[in-house]
Amino acid sequence: MIAKFDRFSYIALSMPERASSRQIFQDSCDVIPGGVNSPTRAFPGLDMTPLIAARGFGAVVFDADDHCYIDYCCSWGALILGHVHPAVVKAATDQMQMGAGFGMATAVELLMAQKIRSHLPSIEKIRFVSSGTEATMSAIRVARGYTGKDKIVKFEGHYHGHSDGLLIKAGSAAIQINPEASSKGVPSDFVRHTVCLPFNDLKTVRDYIRSHDDIAGVIIEPIAGNMGLVPSDPDFLQMLREETEKKGIVLIFDEVISGFRIGLQGAQGYFQITPDLTCLGKIIGAGFPAAAFGGKAAIMDHLAPLGEVYQAGTLSGHPVVMRAGLACLETLEQPGFYEELEKKTTTLAEALRQMMHDNKIVGCVNQIGSMFTPFFGAPEVRHKITLDQQLYCKFFKHLFQQGIYIAPSPYEANFVSSAHTDEQIERTCQVFLKSFS
Repeated sequence: MIAKFDRFSYIALSMPERASSRQIFQDSCDVIPGGVNSPTRAFPGLDMTPLIAARGFGAVVFDADDHCYIDYCCSWGALILGHVHPAVVKAATDQMQMGAGFGMATAVELLMAQKIRSHLPSIEKIRFVSSGTEATMSAIRVARGYTGKDKIVKFEGHYHGHSDGLLIKAGSAAIQINPEASSKGVPSDFVRHTVCLPFNDLKTVRDYIRSHDDIAGVIIEPIAGNMGLVPSDPDFLQMLREETEKKGIVLIFDEVISGFRIGLQGAQGYFQITPDLTCLGKIIGAGFPAAAFGGKAAIMDHLAPLGEVYQAGTLSGHPVVMRAGLACLETLEQPGFYEELEKKTTTLAEALRQMMHDNKIVGCVNQIGSMFTPFFGAPEVRHKITLDQQLYCKFFKHLFQQGIYIAPSPYEANFVSSAHTDEQIERTCQVFLKSFS
């Protein structure tokens, strides 16, 4: 059975063949490596035709065969308001009618920068880019330019985009490539400047920082979302802040996922830790390609044209994207917005835990705000571990056949949007509870 939703009602239908999706994917494989433009979209390890999206509305997405799925991927967290939210559509359309892009400075970039700074006081100055990879890559460069040092510390299972210097023991789809280098084509000269340490291991990391004087920056996902949802231990984050401050090391929070996802102050507000630099993405573009990095003015002023650290981008601060992102952030400011999101997500997480208990499955569910991940094969997850891929595959396929779309990998987070209705949440819980019956 597959769930079919329109704007007003729910109808259960038997699912016909996914012929159009299969043909599109096969044809794409002839002209696009693996048939996709980002690896996880190919459904690695699932042995099935991936979802070929055609359109979305609210909390559902339709594939090329017009099958409908309740969407808990939400463009990997970017669509916190769901698909085609009216305020976002209007903002983008209004800007399109005035000009799609100019390659020049615009007033809306200022408005967006001021809006972000009003919620994230750690960001005194900000620069917009087009992707999370650009944001983290640029933050690393300015940290090195500011300190005059080369070494960067990251953590196992944390994914900071696909730039050479950060693809060491990374998360996301890179987990399934190689547990050490994460990708071929990364020169050893790049790797030697990056040190990957165990996540949430307070003693090991503290001892390393104290014994080295050549560290330019420490970059971390304070709430990791690319090895499944795995939050930092509060004591671990506090230690990082204290030790990096003592040695003049730039502490970088990669909040590409968590920024504006668990609250207007992101993970830094949740943990009450102030980083030196912050990387943002996903939600600030409201589904369009947008990202940013920002922080202390003393560090950011090392960027050209003020300083000697070069960074540029033709589409950075694109006015259509900025208008859409600004409309999104203004919507998030509504009273009770995040509380309602968390309530829905908690309902889903509790159903998943009940399913594991009823079926005597070794596993756990991590949840913060509107992010959640079911882990099969581990009673607790606080760092990068090997999960039960086979059981997750079975779980995913059952949900998919029932019109529920979650991340097609056990090493990713899932997301709830404000567009998810109580009916859709209840339907999902019912499917969860029957998934292994």
